[in-house]
Amino acid sequence: MSAVRVRPSSRQIARRTILWAGLVAGTLDITAAFLIYTRSGLAAIHLLQGIASGLIGKAAMTGGIGTALLGLLCHFVIATSWAAIYFAASRRMHFLLEHEIISGVAYGLIVYGVMNHIVIPLSAIGPRPFSLPAAARAAAILVVCVGLPIAIIVHRFTELDSGVASA
Repeated sequence: MSAVRVRPSSRQIARRTILWAGLVAGTLDITAAFLIYTRSGLAAIHLLQGIASGLIGKAAMTGGIGTALLGLLCHFVIATSWAAIYFAASRRMHFLLEHEIISGVAYGLIVYGVMNHIVIPLSAIGPRPFSLPAAARAAAILVVCVGLPIAIIVHRFTELDSGVASA
């Protein structure tokens, strides 16, 4: 008697791809932020509270570990949202799947632009002064830690699920 192989549904494929891409991108991005922007555990807590401040304002900075955990949750929700957007776009724009490196670099720059020029200014954080060195550093982090991983994971999972996996 041979085992019956059940193919996952398209919803299961989408969910798995988006969650993996969000988890990897979120982990890489927050790790880069910790390495570049913090020098101690206390600074890491402040960085996470700073993320939460986009949702609840300046009160996040005095909320202790609770608001730091809220910031971490917000960070992963945002990363997973970016993965979902890319996944959805890749279903309509096959270029994203066929040229994942170019697409990932461009997507990282798009993420930078949207987050820094739309989302953060409209959040409880509000507009921040522009600094070219800080912008270049942040854009590079988002290309390497968010855009490229999301594009590569979506590409790879799509290959695997279509049965056309490359070596």
